Amino acid sequence: MQVYEAPLRDMRFVIHELHQDDGFGNIEALSEFTPDLVDAVLEEAAKVAQEVLLPLNRSGDIEGCVLENGVVRTPGGFKEAYDLFREGGWCALASDPEWGGQGLPETVNKMTEEMICSSNLSFSLYPGLTHGATTAIEGYASDELKQAYLPKMVSGDWSGTMCLTEPHCGTDLGMLRTRAVTQDDGSYKLTGSKIFISAGEHDLTENIIHLVLARLPDAPEGVKGISLFLVPKYLPKDDGTPGPSNGVSVAAIEHKMGLKASATCQLNFDDSIGWLVGTPHKGMEAMFKMMNTERVSVGVQGLGIGEAAYQSAVYYAKDRLQGRSLSGVKNSSGPADPIIVHPDVRRMLMTMRAYNEGCRAMTGWVSRALDAERYSTDPEVRQRATDFIALMTPVVKALFTDLGYESANLAVQVYGGHGYIAESGVEQYVRDGRIAMIYEGTNGIQALDLVGRKLPANMGRNLRSFFHPVSQFIEANKADAQFKPMIEANKSDAQFKPMIEALEKAFGALQLSTATIAQKGMKDPEEAGAAATDYLRLMGLVAMAYCFAQSALIARDKLAGGTEEVGFYKAKLTTAQFYFDRILPQATTAFLAIKSGKASMMALDAAAF
Repeated sequence: MQVYEAPLRDMRFVIHELHQDDGFGNIEALSEFTPDLVDAVLEEAAKVAQEVLLPLNRSGDIEGCVLENGVVRTPGGFKEAYDLFREGGWCALASDPEWGGQGLPETVNKMTEEMICSSNLSFSLYPGLTHGATTAIEGYASDELKQAYLPKMVSGDWSGTMCLTEPHCGTDLGMLRTRAVTQDDGSYKLTGSKIFISAGEHDLTENIIHLVLARLPDAPEGVKGISLFLVPKYLPKDDGTPGPSNGVSVAAIEHKMGLKASATCQLNFDDSIGWLVGTPHKGMEAMFKMMNTERVSVGVQGLGIGEAAYQSAVYYAKDRLQGRSLSGVKNSSGPADPIIVHPDVRRMLMTMRAYNEGCRAMTGWVSRALDAERYSTDPEVRQRATDFIALMTPVVKALFTDLGYESANLAVQVYGGHGYIAESGVEQYVRDGRIAMIYEGTNGIQALDLVGRKLPANMGRNLRSFFHPVSQFIEANKADAQFKPMIEANKSDAQFKPMIEALEKAFGALQLSTATIAQKGMKDPEEAGAAATDYLRLMGLVAMAYCFAQSALIARDKLAGGTEEVGFYKAKLTTAQFYFDRILPQATTAFLAIKSGKASMMALDAAAF
């Protein structure tokens, strides 16, 4: 059964308590968004997610999208839900007020995104892609294009897409063939085909604005010859309303493993009129503005799926009666105990819970950096935030989607045979969550981006934005004199000291791995490539451990101070303890894999496979 209740208390913990000393400081431009206002926004978002979007999740999966006479029809209820979503201002939540946005902090926006993804991942793609498209237009388009398109896209009246992939090439965009020819009026005519275009055609908005990668006639070969163009489905009339069709047609809807209610289309552009975004042959720079925004959001999709799967699994584990507890009968009035009493079920539930809380904590940290990069008046803070975002974007995208998919599979396992059939609803989370590990650059490509670009960039400066706060936290808490005298009197202190020691050990493994990759990679790029996936996992595990250690410290102090929320903070300590006991040891495995090098991975001749 698909159940979902927004984890508002944990979200408030992340926003209001966890990252108050993250090095990005208070941001004056966001001071009007008080805790009470933030909490009110989150509560209203939860209502939309739980009452409007969740009921459409399974029905949308069953019904899917349909292509009729060149028009895609979304499942029943989606148009009404989107209209309510748009009218409620949710499309414009974090957008610039200059274009009609509400300008809320990214920390609030990402928590809202999580709720939408948990309740209905297919629905989330329609407004999500539009938000990403507006970032590219805002950053690189001419003032004329901004004025013409941003207000309607920010409001959600018009939607947006990103059109990259072509039938003959995937991630290797240097091979794309779509052409753009200059017209006398300064516009361009585009011709070509694109595939895998999420929200490429639908009936939710009155116009769809495509951001299309294409080549000019004089373009150099490879990625250095790619330009970006804004191509509307309908050409706007002088009054700004949609006018004639612009030669954009749907060849087919992709028949996908999941996300059935999200229209993924094959699009043809036939002399479609478009306008250059940015400068000629520099389209990848502008597109990466959108892509990197989407990569963080895709990470949040993984978290959203993980949270929904966890809650559904908890519901079933408390309800399903099977077997007796190994420590004695717990349900004496029934024929069996609920399966939540069994250690292996607890292992799965605690793993999912730890993944979700860890990813949510990291989301808050990266979101704080996004806000600091945009709004801070301190140049040093903005630079540190930019460095941190660059480093963490591939980690968030890859780690969160890996863990979200693992959680979805664990939910099916908790349900047993009932999880494998469609009626339970949890197998949908497996199918829906699988794509997040692939699109916006597969997770292997994220790992290559991390070791090949983000680590060496600016002489390793990006790493300092992460390494320094972790190192300082470890040193400050190792030297805390309160550990020794309080260990006997305060059990939570006895738990906390080994957490710091485990964090220090894992952080040391990350530092050694970084040095190993830098040394070997300079001599042999395949060594860096062979280590990439394990290195990204290791960095993510350490980042999550840092967040859990901070959470445990806050929880310890709250409990010592006599908080009324004893249950919440005890659960925080317990989840952190589980993470350090059962999940962080994976850091050692990753370190040993990195240390082993590429030899056995690359030794077998291709013909032998």
